[in-house]
Amino acid sequence: GQERADNLTILSWTLHYTLKHTCDISISHTGCSYPLTLTQLVFLAFFHVTYANSVTPLTSPLSLVSQTPVLVCSNAFRTFLQKHCPVVAERYCPTPWCWGGRLQTLVQAFIKSRPSVSYRNELIRTADGGQISLDWVDNGASAAYPESSTRPTVLILPGLTGNSQQPYVLHAISQATRRGYRCVVFNNRGFGGEELLTPLTFCAANTSDLERVVLHVKELFPQAPLLGAGVSLGGMLLLNYLARKGSESGLVAGITLSVAWNTVESTASLEQPINWLLFNRHLTVNLCQAVNRHRKMLEKVVDIDYVMKARSIHEFDERYTSVLFGYKSCLDYYYDASPDYKLPRTAVPILCLNAADDPFSPKHAFPLALAKHLPNVALLVTAHGGHIGFLEGIFPRGEGYMDRLIGQYIEAVFEHPGDLKRACSIKQE
Repeated sequence: GQERADNLTILSWTLHYTLKHTCDISISHTGCSYPLTLTQLVFLAFFHVTYANSVTPLTSPLSLVSQTPVLVCSNAFRTFLQKHCPVVAERYCPTPWCWGGRLQTLVQAFIKSRPSVSYRNELIRTADGGQISLDWVDNGASAAYPESSTRPTVLILPGLTGNSQQPYVLHAISQATRRGYRCVVFNNRGFGGEELLTPLTFCAANTSDLERVVLHVKELFPQAPLLGAGVSLGGMLLLNYLARKGSESGLVAGITLSVAWNTVESTASLEQPINWLLFNRHLTVNLCQAVNRHRKMLEKVVDIDYVMKARSIHEFDERYTSVLFGYKSCLDYYYDASPDYKLPRTAVPILCLNAADDPFSPKHAFPLALAKHLPNVALLVTAHGGHIGFLEGIFPRGEGYMDRLIGQYIEAVFEHPGDLKRACSIKQE
């Protein structure tokens, strides 16, 4: 009886907030904007509190207690993180009216604030004649690092079709710049507002553009330490790059947020009926529209009309991504794009944040057993948080758990390099 009452209370809160603040909402998830109708959000709220909350059993939201995230890593790396990045040991308590993975995933995109950021844009050319758009925040007024040549730099990789305007990117930049660091956002080719000069976009397995960007940044500031921060697909790209380059990556450390560890498992999760309704079909439409914007260039190498008929991300990858990048099958592409089994090839310290109720990245695919035996990898898993959500507080517009983690981790890396090197060079017993 009490659980039913709690559920009704949460539902009434959600409906009240929805009716007061929304009518026609444009959700931008991992960079893809799509409409979420009032009916869909009300249905989601009802479904969430009465039947199924992502991958976890139903419990009363009001009876939830905050939980300390699970930190899987070597003892030495754990000691470093707990000392210099204390948020990893904090109890994370999700927003009480938005504690489920699906709701967190949807709500964060329109409720999160957008810190003001002024960019300096730069276009760089690639070996094949293409171009990449970089958005810089130089932070010339940095008191901690007044000398530009040695100012630490954070390289941010947005999610699927994302760019430098996403709320999570703006919050990451806010965290970095207030600590005196420089930031640069790597907009994937064709999705940063620039013209597509060659019939090639991007995929999670192709790291050539990222390598070009890292080399460019290091040429400009060879004495400045560089850290990579990847969100969702950007995290996959970062991990694949680190595995490919090993000790020659040019980065001092990395952090990933809501990365999909196994692309096959992630695709299967997104094809579940409720996830397909709420996420898959909308993202597919936006991917098709993004490709259609560059139709004149891309129709030279793929059948655009056939691509436009895709009704799921899997169909899109089968008709577009795997064809464009020369894979024999979509399954081959998914295997090559998955970063889970490549972790042993990485050499720099990496912190990876995931939520157990992420509809894009199922928890059974997290490489927890592997991370235990790697000195340089730490997996931080919260019980709730969804995909790029991690909302907390009754009105979670400002910085949340994920944002604080980014800020503390990059500070730990840049300000305590000696401790970090010692921690990640000690082999796990």
